[in-house]
Amino acid sequence: MSFTDNGIILDARAHGETHAVVNIFTEHHGRRAALVYGGQGKRMRPVLQPGNEVKVDWKGRGEDSLGHFTLEMERARAGEAMGDRLSLAGLSAACALALATLPEREAHQRAYAAMAVLLDNLDDLDLWPALMARWELGLLAELGFGLTLDRCAATGARDDLVYVSPRSACAVSAAAGEPYKDKLLPLPGFLRNASSAASMRDAFEALRMTGFFIETRILHLSDRELPEARLRLAALLEAHLERE
Repeated sequence: MSFTDNGIILDARAHGETHAVVNIFTEHHGRRAALVYGGQGKRMRPVLQPGNEVKVDWKGRGEDSLGHFTLEMERARAGEAMGDRLSLAGLSAACALALATLPEREAHQRAYAAMAVLLDNLDDLDLWPALMARWELGLLAELGFGLTLDRCAATGARDDLVYVSPRSACAVSAAAGEPYKDKLLPLPGFLRNASSAASMRDAFEALRMTGFFIETRILHLSDRELPEARLRLAALLEAHLERE
């Protein structure tokens, strides 16, 4: 069996003395792990960096076999992000989160397209943190844990929605949430309106919220926490805000 697809490298680990097992988020075939012959060699190491976009040829004896990849570099995103600490942290966090949450061999084309847009904009600090929050929100929906952000969980109102309930994953209006605001999560307006601008503070609050639900709705099902790379990104963004 075989297929050809586009993909984003998520990680690579050594296998034997010269090969590597590589996880790739493919556009039409989902997250896949397979062997790359010579993956530890000088020619392939630069290709197998997280975030790089590659052309993927997979071959295996059957659909359930590990199989092997033949890869061709399409875009060296890892190299592009190396010059900026925050950009590299964003790239690492996105790849680690995709690896931790996406079921193997289950196609999620919308999540793939949104991740590609995120990675393509890592050179714009005014833009990509908000893109990442939107990608994580979409990831929750793709995996069956979408948030209800268009109406108040308590009153049904559709205006002045400024909180999210950590229990129901639904929006809460300012009035209804006032008595419980210390227990609610902030809801930045740009997550409800695609045309709304987002400040760095808005994006940071949005990532706190999406990270909470990814951890409690998805990762805790298998007794896991947010990946270290995602936690490190949040800490770097918070430190950046404190310096502003």
